Amino acid sequence: MNAHQIPIVTVSYNSPELILGLLSSLRQFYPNPVYVIDGSSAEHQPKIREVAEQFEGVQFIGFDYNIHHGPGMAWAIQNLPLQGPTLILDSDIVVLRDGFVEALQEELQPDDYGVGMVSHVNEDGIVVEYSEGMTPYLHPPCMLCNVEVMRQWPMPIKHGAPMMDAMRAMRDAGESTRLLRNVDWVRNDLTDGSTKIFLNHIGRGTVVATGGYHLEEWMAGLIAKHTKKKASGTAAAPKGGYNTELLRLMPGGARRIVEVGCSTGVLAQAYRALNPECDYWGLELNPTAAGIARGHCDRVMALDIETMADSDWDTLRERDCWVFGDVLEHLRYPWRVLSRVRQMLPSGGCIVISVPNAQHWSVQARLAVGSFRYEDQGLMNRGNLRWFTRVTLLEMLQQAGLRMEAGVPRIFDEPGRQAVMPAIRQMAQAMGVSPNDAERDALALQYVVRAVPA
Repeated sequence: MNAHQIPIVTVSYNSPELILGLLSSLRQFYPNPVYVIDGSSAEHQPKIREVAEQFEGVQFIGFDYNIHHGPGMAWAIQNLPLQGPTLILDSDIVVLRDGFVEALQEELQPDDYGVGMVSHVNEDGIVVEYSEGMTPYLHPPCMLCNVEVMRQWPMPIKHGAPMMDAMRAMRDAGESTRLLRNVDWVRNDLTDGSTKIFLNHIGRGTVVATGGYHLEEWMAGLIAKHTKKKASGTAAAPKGGYNTELLRLMPGGARRIVEVGCSTGVLAQAYRALNPECDYWGLELNPTAAGIARGHCDRVMALDIETMADSDWDTLRERDCWVFGDVLEHLRYPWRVLSRVRQMLPSGGCIVISVPNAQHWSVQARLAVGSFRYEDQGLMNRGNLRWFTRVTLLEMLQQAGLRMEAGVPRIFDEPGRQAVMPAIRQMAQAMGVSPNDAERDALALQYVVRAVPA
């Protein structure tokens, strides 16, 4: 088959700007037929349809519900008139130059399932650094597959690792090595911070555009399964109580984590269920919480990070992941703390942060009527000393010598919001700023980010 005739499938959700980026960059080099499988909301779907219709040879297929990435791919495989090689691309891919389809086609053999980036994952689809006993996994952001072979294996699923059922079945049949081929340049182009060859993957582009992965069911299932395995006699951390987006942004292969304000160790318990080899330390001042946390952390230190001695800082040197879950807003000088942590981070290290959003619509509404009262919990927690918006959070990271590598706003369906949004838009117009940006930034209850050295 001519490389320019290979059909391309992409699954879209609430992100017309990403589809525009994919299609406009693709059409600079390739006339291939494209199928856009879309499960966007009623607000966004007409915009995505309009984008698709701008380009010749692009077929828009819309659903009146969020079909999700895995089922969207499965529908295309099972229902579209696809034959032979089929290219799957994420909606947040940008094509940089010609030749990538030909390069993939050269790698694909007639009996292969597919070629692209192949990593090893554990039973839950979490990427690990070791291969023994793990499942070879073909990542869907960019993969060229023989669609007839795909139809012989389980279909992609609604899951944080949508190819997992097919990959597990191949592993169990002893066919992974024969059916999957890793392509080095794909691995390079899908890796953050690399010098791109053919493609730029706007890592987690749909997350940033839409407010989340919408994978809460998957994460809840993972944690529920693994927490059943805890050793008898260990005091259990209370169920729930951890931020699933915070957990999701913690690197799956971290070796040495320190969580500042680890409370009862519920996040440690959840993370170690997924990465049991990690050396997980916690800082916690509450003695009761620290006692429970010691059952889930390798070490818990009763220290105030803002008054720690240099010798205490030295014991935490070379920790490759620092976690601040709803902590920075309680510190006197969070900028100083982040700057010092930045100086200690080893190569490849990161900081994972969650903070409440001071620009949330409810805070703006309270200020408008003078009802700025502290509460025992939530956005108006009486323990908050500092306040951050999306803009000032990014500024704090920059001042500390960090940059955001990934991030997600936590947005919930909250009563009363729609009555306030028109006023927020009007206020933005009066200030000479974008009403759309102001409305967007008023939705997030929290921001969760992973930052790395700039």
